[in-house]
Amino acid sequence: MKLATFNINGIKARIEALPRWLESARPDVVTLQEIKSVDESFPREMFEDLGYRVETHGQKGFNGVAILSRLPLEDVTRGLPGDDGDEQSRWIEATVIGPDRAVRLCGLYLPNGNPVSFDADGRPEATGKYGYKLGWMERMRQHAADLLALEEPVVLAGDYNIIPQAEDAAKPEAWRQDALFLPESRAAFRRILHLGYTEAFRARDQSPGQYSFWDYQAGAWERNNGIRIDHLLLSPQAADLLRDAGIDRDVRAGEKPSDHVPVWVMLDA
Repeated sequence: MKLATFNINGIKARIEALPRWLESARPDVVTLQEIKSVDESFPREMFEDLGYRVETHGQKGFNGVAILSRLPLEDVTRGLPGDDGDEQSRWIEATVIGPDRAVRLCGLYLPNGNPVSFDADGRPEATGKYGYKLGWMERMRQHAADLLALEEPVVLAGDYNIIPQAEDAAKPEAWRQDALFLPESRAAFRRILHLGYTEAFRARDQSPGQYSFWDYQAGAWERNNGIRIDHLLLSPQAADLLRDAGIDRDVRAGEKPSDHVPVWVMLDA
């Protein structure tokens, strides 16, 4: 079972690039982020014609997540538990019925968190967008713990907006006061990992210079000034099934690309 995550930065803008990658990479299931579309406007027929079932959790103009699957899906749910008042479309999950076993797949678009306010001592304040990011991550941690209690293969896949370590940025010094790289953000990410999850890509590749995002500005792609912020976390049962993991870096060089590229895992499922 090949599972991928891809922040497409707008389904309308990627209406040609996304099908091109799907036909080339042939993922069984992909979680999408930033579809920037309400459910009714998502071009589902295009992907259904390619053999994918389409499940969306959209929002007009920004955010929005989706799952495309060539395998059967069951028990599709939308929204991260823990805050009934949260109207941002950032979470979708479903059980993927693989040839050998089922996998619970969660597609997520974690809040960016910028801008960050700092107190007189230079410490970030957990207010505004940054407070929302940290609160969302704590809700995710609690739900991730509940999923582990199922003792089933679970994959948490998406755009985390977290740079885990310095080697995950070409210029880490440029991100010191950014919500993606603040110590508090990375600590929240580690709290999720320390529940018992495995970060799939780093389980297979520890080399530096591996990125999944390059800004459109200042020649970031041409200079390879990237960061790695798209991740797949595996429960122990899913980690036992891990066969391979990778980043489809060359997608960034295509016509009208997203600023992100797909990241994927192959599971023995």
